[in-house]
Amino acid sequence: MPDGREPTTVHVISAIDEVAADAWNACAGPDNPFCRHGFLSALEDSGSVGADAGWLPRHLVVRDEGGQLLACAPLYLKNNSYGEYVFDWGWAEAYERAGGHYYPKLISAIPFTPATGRRFLVRQDLPDAMRDELTDVLAQGMVKFAERLQVSSLHITFPTKAEWHRLGETGLLQRTGQQYHWQNRGYETFDDFLAELNSRKRKAIKKERAAAIGHGLDIRTLCGDEITETHWDAFFRFYQDTSDKKWGSSYLTREFFSLMSKRMGDHVVLVVVEDAGRPVAGALNLRGTDTLYGRNWGCEEDYKFLHFEACYYRAIDYAIEHGLKWVEAGAQGPHKVQRGYLPRLTYSAHWIADPGLRAAVKRFVEDEGRVIDHEMRMLMESSPFRRPD
Repeated sequence: MPDGREPTTVHVISAIDEVAADAWNACAGPDNPFCRHGFLSALEDSGSVGADAGWLPRHLVVRDEGGQLLACAPLYLKNNSYGEYVFDWGWAEAYERAGGHYYPKLISAIPFTPATGRRFLVRQDLPDAMRDELTDVLAQGMVKFAERLQVSSLHITFPTKAEWHRLGETGLLQRTGQQYHWQNRGYETFDDFLAELNSRKRKAIKKERAAAIGHGLDIRTLCGDEITETHWDAFFRFYQDTSDKKWGSSYLTREFFSLMSKRMGDHVVLVVVEDAGRPVAGALNLRGTDTLYGRNWGCEEDYKFLHFEACYYRAIDYAIEHGLKWVEAGAQGPHKVQRGYLPRLTYSAHWIADPGLRAAVKRFVEDEGRVIDHEMRMLMESSPFRRPD
C-alpha cells in the first residue's frame, strides 16, 4: 500500500472488465449508482461506449503490492464532445481556428450522465490520509497520461464539490454549472411538500397532477425484477424517439437497458405509463443511497402535463416513500423551479495543455461563473416555497 515512501504506480486499462466487479465497487461505494461496475460495464458491453461511439475507455487503477485494487477512476479518450453535458464546443472551435487540434482529449466522466458523483474512487475502508493520497495520485496520473498522449486537454466533469476544490488546489481550472434538484425536508407525504409552497404554486401543481391523471392512464413505478424485457422494449422506443428529436441520434443501445437492469437490480426505478394496457411513455431513474437520479424520458403521444407527472412528481413520491434526501432531475430546465426543483451548483475541472488556450478558457469560466451566480440568485427569488414570516 502507498505509505508516502514508495512510489505508487497508476495503470491504464482499456476495459472495465479487466477489474472484478466487487473490487471496483469496493472503491466506488454504494452512494452513486453510475460509478458502479454494473452501470459502466453495461455501457461498454452493449457497445454504447467504445471506439465506434467516440468514448474509448482508458480507466486508471492503482493496486497494492499484493494486487488488491486500492483506487480507480473512469477515464475516456474522446474524439468529439457528444454526450458530456459540460459544453466545450466553443473552446474546440476557437482552438481549431487558431490552428490547433482540440481532439482527441481525455475526460473523466460517466458517459451520457450529467449526475454529480465521485470521479476518484478510493476504497472506503482506508484511512483518510491514505484516501487523500490516492485521490492525488489518480489526479496526477490523469494529467501525466494526458501529457504522455499529447492531447489538448483533460476534463473532469460532475465531480463532488470536495474533489473540485482539491483539483483547483492542484492548478486545474474550475468551472461551475447549475442543475435543478428537489430536496426532501423530512416530508412524510406529497401534501407535506405542497404545504411549504405558496398558494398559487401549490394550486398549479395540484392542477397539473389532476390533469395528467385525468387522461385515464395507468401510471406505475417499478423496480428491479418488476421490470421485464417487454417494458424495456417499449421504453427503448420512447427513448429513441425523444433522442432523435432532440439530438439527432440515440447514444444508448437497446442491449444497454437489459444489461443495466440485470446488473443494477433495485438501483433501477422505471415509471411506466400505459393507456388501456398499451405502453405509451416511461421515465427512467436510478437510485443511490440518498438520491434518486432522473435519467431518460420518452412518450409516443401528447398527454398534457404527463411529463411533469412521470418525471418530477412521481420521483418526489418515490423519494418521500423511501426516505431519500434528493431528486436530481437531470440537465437544464428552469421550468423545474416552479415545481420545487431549485438551482444547485455542479462542478467541473479542466487541464489545458496550450498556455494560450488555457488563458482564454480561464477568462471564459470566470465570466461564466459570475453569470451563473447571478442567474441562480434570480431563480431563487422566484422559488415557489413560502417565505418565512
